[in-house]
Amino acid sequence: MNARHSPARRHYLTTVAAAAAVVQEDGQAPDKATANAYELMLLQLAEHRRRLKQVQSIERKIEAKRAFLQEYAAWIAGVLAGNRGGQDDVFVTVMVWMIDTGDLAGAVPLVEYALRHGLTMPDQYQRTIATVAAEEYADTALKRLSTEGVAWSVIENTAIEAVLELTRGHDMPDEVRAKLHKALGYGFRALGQPQHALAHLQEALRLNDKVGVKKDIERLEREIAKATNPTTNTPPADTGQG
Repeated sequence: MNARHSPARRHYLTTVAAAAAVVQEDGQAPDKATANAYELMLLQLAEHRRRLKQVQSIERKIEAKRAFLQEYAAWIAGVLAGNRGGQDDVFVTVMVWMIDTGDLAGAVPLVEYALRHGLTMPDQYQRTIATVAAEEYADTALKRLSTEGVAWSVIENTAIEAVLELTRGHDMPDEVRAKLHKALGYGFRALGQPQHALAHLQEALRLNDKVGVKKDIERLEREIAKATNPTTNTPPADTGQG
């Protein structure tokens, strides 16, 4: 068995991550074991980033991230269980990778934790946690929803609703929040809920008139009107006269 994936290593990482973070909430430095474990995780993250830079295909990058994520599962579980709230670049990067790979529901607890404890993104992102989460969820969802033949689930839609609610009080560009509403609107449309879909697409348009949903709004309005007043769309009956 690969030592990286051994039960003993997973238990160790979970325990250490739960005990403390890089900078604890009380401002005290973590113990040596925790600091050393975190340094090892950072080294692993740097190596994985290096390997990702060598891949040009977006799809292959996603496949690589999905494989890499297995090596962070114990650390993430420990951080969530410990609930200490210290800044953790490994944690927030894994959060983004989970969203990128389509694990929308699985990443919600990480988003909630990061926002609740005021974590920040590594420097290369140059955006807040709320902005990154909203945009990553929107981009991933819109890509899935535009892929022909891909099923959309209530679980995925609920995850986007959760992120919309979690980021509601956080400052971000209107364009980003509009995109999240657009994704949620398309999600509700895919689930056959035109009224909810219309409300979110209208909000997306209000926030950004270039979000690209005007025709979708018009189609939904016609669909809802037809469902509400079916008789207005039924041709006159043929009486056989004339």
